[in-house]
Amino acid sequence: MFPTTRLRRMRADKRIREMFSETPKPDMSDYIYPLYIEESAKNGSPKHIDTMPGQYRYSVDDAVEYAGKLEDKGLTSVILFGIPDHKDEVASSAYDPNGIIQQTIRALKEQTNLVVLGDVCMCEYTNHGHCGIINDDGYVQNDPTLEYLSKIAVSYADAGVDVIAPSDMMDGRVDAIRTALDLNDYVNTPIFSYAAKYASTYYAPFRDAADSAPSFGDRKSYQMDPGNFNEAIREVELDVLEGTDAIIVKPALAYLDVLREVKQTFKMPTIAYQVSGEYSMICAGIEKGYITKDLLYETLLSIKRAGADMIISYFVPMLAEDL
Repeated sequence: MFPTTRLRRMRADKRIREMFSETPKPDMSDYIYPLYIEESAKNGSPKHIDTMPGQYRYSVDDAVEYAGKLEDKGLTSVILFGIPDHKDEVASSAYDPNGIIQQTIRALKEQTNLVVLGDVCMCEYTNHGHCGIINDDGYVQNDPTLEYLSKIAVSYADAGVDVIAPSDMMDGRVDAIRTALDLNDYVNTPIFSYAAKYASTYYAPFRDAADSAPSFGDRKSYQMDPGNFNEAIREVELDVLEGTDAIIVKPALAYLDVLREVKQTFKMPTIAYQVSGEYSMICAGIEKGYITKDLLYETLLSIKRAGADMIISYFVPMLAEDL
């Protein structure tokens, strides 16, 4: 008890503070960088994403070149999102063997040593912007969608992707994708499922970046209610039982309680997605001078402290510059 016990003794010297820091500061190997690849983008002319300062839509060649530069700075992995020229009701561009993501996967595997994750969803590829097959009433049908998600996953595996990352939030998608991969001799291709993905306002900048805003309605019939905690644990448990190899919680900052419970309950590799809205808010605050860049590092540390083994973050280029 005070005055014998003084916790500030261990804080007085910076060197001692660093010796006993409970959470190691994230380094470049702890991040996964999202890349947007647009089929109509021209080499040498990446398209700036206005709602996400410093982020771009790239051509295949430019994406691979930029990813290589980040790899030189210590980045170990990327996750890919495609913006195709053609969109239809069944997202056929997503499983085209020569689709924009399939081309990028092949190029990255040939020219880098990065771990390549393929985000598996249909919203960027459908003409209605929803994550699955819709019926005449506009309802996203669960079971018919599983067939198409499996086709996308297999096409990515055919192109050489390292990891399949389904983000659609259909029931049973992990089992369907695992079965399809195994039947096509991809038994060693892991699945990192977005197991707890909330219907969040934080996604707004992403929908501009990926040209994936729904043309009607919203995604609340398949993404999770932001107020639900126990449901997230059930979602994760089902994905674990179906064979996911790692868990993704999305968004990160507003759901640190979920992230922590997921990590402590399942003891599995766990990834937090620091989403577009989190990125853009911090960038705006720094630009306006309301906050300093220190908030970025504090935020990333809080995500790590809550249990994330890896963080999907748009801040990777900024962090690389600071190196």
